[in-house]
Amino acid sequence: MQRLRLKADGRIVELRDGQEFPLSPEMLALAMPEPAPATPSALPDAIPGETGSLPAVRDLRRRAQLTQIEFAARLGVPVETIRNWEQGKRVPRGPARALLAVIAHSPETVFAALATEPEPA
Repeated sequence: MQRLRLKADGRIVELRDGQEFPLSPEMLALAMPEPAPATPSALPDAIPGETGSLPAVRDLRRRAQLTQIEFAARLGVPVETIRNWEQGKRVPRGPARALLAVIAHSPETVFAALATEPEPA
């Protein structure tokens, strides 16, 4: 029986004698059936325009040259939220998804706007 493991980065490896071995393309084709093509309605939590099922939160953070702690502080969310998004344990929804989409286009503007204190009413 072949034992496979899905890695956090999306790779699939075979486990043999306690070690991980990358699957060859031929073995990968045998191990995994062809997935159905993804449609926007099938991925409701993805940022529009993104390919794949997860927004590239890690890529956005790295492009901004921020650590997970700094990125979380700027967005006003717990660092665990950023970690969960990056590891694929959770998917950004609603306002967070919209904010990430805007950060993808203009990070400096978003971070500047988030850094200012709101005026009291």
